[in-house]
Amino acid sequence: MVFGMSLATYTLIHVVISLIGIGSGLIVLFGMFGGKRLDRITALFLATTVLTSLTGLGFPFVHVTPGIILAILSLVVLTIAIPARYSFRMAGKWRAIYVVTAVIALYFNCFVLIVQSFQKVPSLHALAPKGNEPPFAIAQGILLVLFIVAGVLAVKKFRLADPASLARAAASVKS
Repeated sequence: MVFGMSLATYTLIHVVISLIGIGSGLIVLFGMFGGKRLDRITALFLATTVLTSLTGLGFPFVHVTPGIILAILSLVVLTIAIPARYSFRMAGKWRAIYVVTAVIALYFNCFVLIVQSFQKVPSLHALAPKGNEPPFAIAQGILLVLFIVAGVLAVKKFRLADPASLARAAASVKS
């Protein structure tokens, strides 16, 4: 039992939250490539990613595992991303800080997705039963390269409009 739920129910809730976080995070990332803020989906991404890490820490454990360390690292990254986005409003250097930390948080979720896929999907598990074989390493290597490229592109392309153009856009909507 975990928080009054069976382990199976708790796991299902954790997986659903994680998948929502990954899906919404990918939408946010692609929005960054187009310079779009996507405020509501970003809030969903950040909230579900925090919940993913917190629920990940709720599983019964005997010792510290790589999953626990990754959940803690994700929470550290998110404690930077959330204020960068909302408190500092992505002004100045906070824009790049937000983008980098949001991309890292999404990468952590996708990293775990690959780990879990190799553990739970029979055809993948057969390729890497110990989780240290070449197919697993190749999958994680490709993921890392994709996220490095995506992070660099997101920092370059996610630009906020200057205050004057925002004021003009707001005025034109009112007229």
